[in-house]
Amino acid sequence: MRYIIVQRTLLTAVLAVAGALLFRMLHIPVPWLLGPMSAVFVASLLLRGEAVRPSWSPVLRNSGMIIVGYAIGLSFTREALIQIGYQLPTMIVLAALLMALCALIALLCSRLAGVDLPTALIGCVPGGLSQVVVLAEEMRGVNVTAVTIFQVVRVLLIVLLVPLLAVSPLLGGTPGAGGPLPVETTAPLGPGFLLFVVTGALAIWLGQRIKLPTPYMVAPILSTALLIQLGLQAPEPPAAFLQAAQLLIGVYVGLMLKPSQAERKLRLLSVAVLGSLLLIAGSLGMAELVGRMHAIDHMTGFLAMAPGGMDQMSLIAHEVGADLPVVSAYQLFRLMFVYFIVPPLLKLLLQRLYRSRMSRPQS
Repeated sequence: MRYIIVQRTLLTAVLAVAGALLFRMLHIPVPWLLGPMSAVFVASLLLRGEAVRPSWSPVLRNSGMIIVGYAIGLSFTREALIQIGYQLPTMIVLAALLMALCALIALLCSRLAGVDLPTALIGCVPGGLSQVVVLAEEMRGVNVTAVTIFQVVRVLLIVLLVPLLAVSPLLGGTPGAGGPLPVETTAPLGPGFLLFVVTGALAIWLGQRIKLPTPYMVAPILSTALLIQLGLQAPEPPAAFLQAAQLLIGVYVGLMLKPSQAERKLRLLSVAVLGSLLLIAGSLGMAELVGRMHAIDHMTGFLAMAPGGMDQMSLIAHEVGADLPVVSAYQLFRLMFVYFIVPPLLKLLLQRLYRSRMSRPQS
C-alpha cells in the first residue's frame, strides 16, 4: 500500500512539473501555481486506476506554505511598518469597506450562481488563493470546488487586468518608470538561515497550540518579520524555492477541484468573472477615496487597494513608477487583516447561520 502511495505521489509530481513548464512556455501568469493545479486537475479526471490516480500529502502542502510565509515575512521592512503606522486608521476603514463590498458581491453571486451564502462569502474574500481555499476546507458545509473556482478566476483577472489598468491613460502609469530594481537588502542563503528555521518551527508549534489561522503560513510570516525588526539580515530564498512552494500548494489545490461537486459549472464560472470585475471596479473607487484622504495619486491608490498578491502589486508599482512603500504597506495590512480578522468573523457568522438552519422547524 505504501509503495502505491509513493508511486502515485511521484507520478503526480511529474505531472505537476510538466504543467508548470507548459504554462511557463505559454507565458501564462503564475505558471508554477496554476500549471500544476491545472495538470493535476485534468489528470484526476482522466486517471482512475488505483495505481495512477493523483495523490498528494498535506505535509507537502504545508511545506510549501512555510516557504511562502517566510517570503512574505521578508517584506516587513521598517519602511513598510512606518507607512502602516502613519496611515493605520485609513487602512482599517478601507479594509472594512472592502470586506463590506465583498459581502455585497457575495450576496449577488449567491443568488446568481445558486450557491449557498457561506460558500459565496469565502469565495469572494480577497485573500491569498491557497489560504482562502484551506480556510474553506476547514469550514463545515462549504463547497470547496466553488470557492476554488471563485478564487482562481479572481487571481487570473487581477494578474491580467491590473497591469493593463495601471499603465492605461485612466491611471497615468508609464511602463519602466521605476527604473532599475533596487539592490536586495537580504543576505544570501547561508548558516544564518538556521536561526530563521528554528524560530519559524517554534512559531508554527506555538501557532498550532493557540489555534492560529493557517499556522504553517502565518507563523513564519510573524517570526521572520520579528527577526528582521530585531536587526537580523534575512537570507533570501532562491527563486527555485519559491517556485517549488507554489508547485507544492498548486497540486494540493488542484486535487481539491472536484467537478462532480460543482453544479451549473458554466454559470458558476460566469458569476465568478462578474464578481471579480465588480471587486476590481470597487478597488478603483476606493483608490479615489484614499487619494483624497492622503494626497496619493490614482495609480498608487489603485495598486494599494487592488485585491491581488502583495508581491505582484509591489512589482507592478515599481514598474510603473508608483509609490512602492505606500503600496506595500496597504497590501501588507490587508494581508494581515484577511489572515487574522476575516477567519474568526467568517467562522462566527457561519456558525450562526448553521445554528439558525438547525433551529428551523422541519416542514
